[in-house]
Amino acid sequence: MTDLLKSSLTRRSVLQAATVGVVGVSPALRAAVYAQGSDAPEKKEVRIGFIPLTDCASVVMASVLGIDKKYGVTIIPSKEASWAGVRDKLVNGELDFAHVLYGLIYGVHLGTAGPKKDMAVLMTLNNNGQAITLSKKLADKGAVDGAGLAKLMASEKREYTFAQTFPTGTHAMWLYYWLAANGINPMKDAKVITVPPPQMVANMRIGSMDGFCVGEPWNQRAIMDGIGVTAVTTQDIWQDHPEKVLGTTADFAQKYPNTCRAVTAAILEAGKWIDASAANKNKMAETIAGKAYVNTSVDAINQRILGRYQNGMGKTWEDANYMKFFNDGAVNFPYLSDGMWFLTQHKRWGLMKEHPDYLAVAKQINRIDIYKQAASAAKVNVPKDVMRTSKLIDGTVWDGKDPKKYADSFKIHA
Repeated sequence: MTDLLKSSLTRRSVLQAATVGVVGVSPALRAAVYAQGSDAPEKKEVRIGFIPLTDCASVVMASVLGIDKKYGVTIIPSKEASWAGVRDKLVNGELDFAHVLYGLIYGVHLGTAGPKKDMAVLMTLNNNGQAITLSKKLADKGAVDGAGLAKLMASEKREYTFAQTFPTGTHAMWLYYWLAANGINPMKDAKVITVPPPQMVANMRIGSMDGFCVGEPWNQRAIMDGIGVTAVTTQDIWQDHPEKVLGTTADFAQKYPNTCRAVTAAILEAGKWIDASAANKNKMAETIAGKAYVNTSVDAINQRILGRYQNGMGKTWEDANYMKFFNDGAVNFPYLSDGMWFLTQHKRWGLMKEHPDYLAVAKQINRIDIYKQAASAAKVNVPKDVMRTSKLIDGTVWDGKDPKKYADSFKIHA
């Protein structure tokens, strides 16, 4: 379309043409009228960053199974090396979307995780399925759970080092919450470092850490390699907790709302497919174990996604709260209270000096409007309430109603 035509096509002329019908108007004007009412994706090909973790599966399978094409988009999964790299590429536009840590998006939005930029959460990708691994050396001394770790740290005084994957991310918050629930202040009683997920096992092998919190399959991998034990799963810290999200910038969501809806719908449907059967889960495990994705053995992935857990010390159990990608849509809804919880913990651990307007920030970031459109397109149920209530490992209840009071209620804090 020429610049002259663009400038002459005011909103009024487009609406007038739409009102009187498009017969007899110029082809260019007719195309403009159609575009005004079109819900086709504005951007047909999108790059979605991911980190090699089991919970990137719905993004990968949406592409591999061709579900993306059904919604008029082509997803190009882009394997990234670290969460900091994902953040930088999202912010500078190299990536359109990312499989990303919930708390990373909130940290970037508020400027507590590096560059400050308005961000958007379009959906939650998964619940559950992370864990805290302690080294075999600690386990041999009786530190096989929180109580055992606290006892060992009290009796054998030295610097204990624990790793998480990103300072404002989910794994940092699960690690800190669990340590504090067992009387250990992560800010004062331990040294905490940041390590990319795929490098956790190698770092523990050479003895550079006592424990780590990370997503699967790296906890299971540590057990298979004989270097670590599972001290706690994150679903034991918070059953059905929010984990990774589909994140993008607020600018992208504003510029390409139809693309955001289409991509969200495609990934929703892929999550539904994964959760539908054990056969689908196994097919997913075989796919994402490949070099292009997680790059590990299939058996490091396929046991825990079926709820078959072992702790590396002979204990095995069937876990009903394994990693879920759909659960009739309950997984994917971007509850405002979920986002707000991460903010309460950021405040607790000194990542923010002042209390933010918790609800206002969550409303800015969590794009429930786009999610509802995508859920409608994918024929997925939507919860009635934008908040949910959860009881965590230390007995505290989180419902999002008084975030300031909740954030200030913890005895152990920064």
